[in-house]
Amino acid sequence: MKKVKILISSFVLFAGMYACKDSFLDVPATGTLSKDQLTGTAGLEGSLIAAYAQLSALSQTHSGPSNWLIGSIRGGDANKGTDPGDGTEMIPVQRYEYVSTDQVAGNVYQSYFDGVARANAVLSLLKDALPSVKEADKARITAEARFIRGHFYFQLKRNFNMVPYVDENIGVGNGIEKVKNDIDLWPKIEADFKAAYDALPETSSSVGRANKWAAATYLAKTYLYQKKYAEAKALFDLIIANGKTTGGKKYALLPKYSDLYRVANDNNAESVFAVQATVKSGSGNNANGDLQLNFIQGVDPGTCCGFFQPSFEFVNSFRTDANGLPLLDNSYNLEANAVKNDMGIKSDQPFTLDAGPLDPRLDHSVGRRGIPFLDWGPHTGFSMIRNQPNGGPYSPKKYIFTKAEKAAGLTETGGWGHQTYNAYNVTIIRFADVLLMAAEAEIEVGSLAKALEYTNMVRGRATNASDFVSINGQPAANYKIGLYSSFPTKEYARAAVRFERRLELGMEGYRFYDLVRWGEDVEAINRYLKYDQKFLPGALGGAVYTANKALFPIPQSQIDLVGSSVLKQNPGY
Repeated sequence: MKKVKILISSFVLFAGMYACKDSFLDVPATGTLSKDQLTGTAGLEGSLIAAYAQLSALSQTHSGPSNWLIGSIRGGDANKGTDPGDGTEMIPVQRYEYVSTDQVAGNVYQSYFDGVARANAVLSLLKDALPSVKEADKARITAEARFIRGHFYFQLKRNFNMVPYVDENIGVGNGIEKVKNDIDLWPKIEADFKAAYDALPETSSSVGRANKWAAATYLAKTYLYQKKYAEAKALFDLIIANGKTTGGKKYALLPKYSDLYRVANDNNAESVFAVQATVKSGSGNNANGDLQLNFIQGVDPGTCCGFFQPSFEFVNSFRTDANGLPLLDNSYNLEANAVKNDMGIKSDQPFTLDAGPLDPRLDHSVGRRGIPFLDWGPHTGFSMIRNQPNGGPYSPKKYIFTKAEKAAGLTETGGWGHQTYNAYNVTIIRFADVLLMAAEAEIEVGSLAKALEYTNMVRGRATNASDFVSINGQPAANYKIGLYSSFPTKEYARAAVRFERRLELGMEGYRFYDLVRWGEDVEAINRYLKYDQKFLPGALGGAVYTANKALFPIPQSQIDLVGSSVLKQNPGY
């Protein structure tokens, strides 16, 4: 006991020496980081990684990077699917009935501004970077943070149009609540991507980071959305000639369309920028949680939840003519051209596949009865659909893991215990998208011949017969795809390139935004609604799209926080 008493006495004496000093009360809060820890190289890198993490939306399905709800379903590529009572907050989006208190719009707004805040936090910390932080690291981290901020403001711009612009110099207690949504965001977005393009390296050992060419591509895309075609063309010329991935691969189309949707091909030569994903890391937020609801309900692959079912109108758009070209006059919905479906036909009842010519990309994009569903066996139709009368007969196929990938441990269960996460990166921009955007710019200010070349490059990959979905070594359907021989007029070229974007990028979150920027949203979306309503009267009956639905409303909760004198609501809400 003597030793213990001596130790206690010594501690009391030691404490007494300091008890009368104010410094004795200065105890760091438990679980916090000091400013020095955050402004050193490791702290800055950690803050930057936190900003990158928000790109995944951290399993928040409304604002995930694939835009499956607000880009594809809203664009008519797909219906909500599943049961009527599942995901009811998505119904106003599917039916274009969102209002100022809409839950999805509110979640999207918050998620994107969370990304802005994380990027701004990095930029704010950089102002106080410790002397030990190298100038090269500061420049790179600044550029990456500005790229991320540019991405989130790009998303906010095309979903809400006018939102408050907040940079690293404005925060809580420093006027953030007074920032109005009354300035054009495009110059701010351009400035972020231009700064990233100028400062980022071409390559990095961390292949998931943004690089110089990803920033260039996003800048060119920003020009295209503003119809600055000359600026977009000049930059696309550079990107196509010189662009490479962060890992150093020259941008190129993969030989097979199906190669795009395999985990083994993450960060491939076609991946300009993608949100990284991995499984079994200890947190489901590191996996691809964006698509967790969109697997087959009740059976493999996935067991949950039957959302995101391709629309009838989308499937019909893959019909081709005698030359293997799409029906640019939209006659694909006519009874003579519509793709035969198994709506209302049970799986134990006979069904004969459509015999007409089809673009082979259909069966890489859509699961339909009688066609192999990856390596899981034939799609059985009714028995693989959670609720046919509510969503139709089709299943999503892109980003769905294979039986072999599951066996290799590239999936995990998360969410409420039955959702399936996977290790697929979600692509934000890929090289086929670049070629088709470049073709648009060429049509407006360049060469129809060059636009034809780029479009045929994309179509040419789809002609690869070794990539056709097959049954016993033979094509599973009557696949017929050809190249365009010419673009005789600007009008024809526009129609061809725009249609090609739907076929090539279908179910990848692009459709709604393309239609809006082309001014085709009212006609095209109502065409989809009119057609799919015949099959899904309960889910879509009476739904109509109007021009004001091109934008989400500014969430009423945000207006209530700061007042209507600060935030102005979008027209029509």
